[in-house]
Amino acid sequence: MASFGYLVIRGLFGMAEHLAPRLGGRAAFELFCRTPNPVRLSPKEKRIVQSAQSFMIDARRHCLTAKFGNVTVHEFRQGSGRPRRPTALVIHGWKSRTEHMRGVIETLRGEGFRVLSIDLPGHGQSPGRRLHMAAAVAAAHETAKWFGPFDVIVGHSFGGAVAVNAVAGSVDGIPPIDVGRLVLIAAPSSMPAIFEDFGRFLGLGPKTQTAVADQVQRIAGHPLEDYVGAAQLAGLDVPALVIHAPDDKEVPPRDAEAFAEAGPHVRLFWAPGRGHRRIIADPEILAQVKAFAAGDLGRVVA
Repeated sequence: MASFGYLVIRGLFGMAEHLAPRLGGRAAFELFCRTPNPVRLSPKEKRIVQSAQSFMIDARRHCLTAKFGNVTVHEFRQGSGRPRRPTALVIHGWKSRTEHMRGVIETLRGEGFRVLSIDLPGHGQSPGRRLHMAAAVAAAHETAKWFGPFDVIVGHSFGGAVAVNAVAGSVDGIPPIDVGRLVLIAAPSSMPAIFEDFGRFLGLGPKTQTAVADQVQRIAGHPLEDYVGAAQLAGLDVPALVIHAPDDKEVPPRDAEAFAEAGPHVRLFWAPGRGHRRIIADPEILAQVKAFAAGDLGRVVA
């Protein structure tokens, strides 16, 4: 049964559709961008963060000032004495943080990479309670400016969408970042589809939904329909590995199929039974990430 608060919110947006759709659109967009309180962790999240304390101590923390505010970046270095060290960027998903990407980071470090991991705005050790694609892309761009170029970018869930948009240069006024390879794990492709689902959840009418799209264009500089990752990836000359579980209940498998159809430079690896979050800690998946990041395509099973 729907909560009373949820019913009230849907009722208010129903009235806004007839009385003030533009105001309703701004309110809905702000609600969409609201991030969970990073201090109020669930018991499971607390266990993950606590178990990663020794892992995080090994990182050097940087506070960068991006276009939409400050962002924390964790640098996991390799030992000195090596020739030019390959560099990787890791981007977590919504309601996540660097600690959740521990398996990916340790795998890349084991392959000799220096790894930069972003805590997206409103997540982990980055301040704020607001996140949208433009802010995430700005954070990735600022990280690239200081620590790039990157040999590989690995993004999970929303972080995968951020990776594609950052490399495609989809946000007005933010140049694209250079990368040698992309790994997209359980990543959504279509931002319009995400906003449509969000609109249905809130019961937004067509005028209010259009006003939400107007907010996206105002902030990012391009229409919402331009933010389709599969189309962006089709225009990039960057090898990409897409990893997805057919049983993913948060991001539908059709998004992975859309990415795979972007061109021959994209490989798709299905990971049955790994779900949406377990997938980033699965040994077989980490082996795929390791092989692709290192450029050993012979070890990547598509």
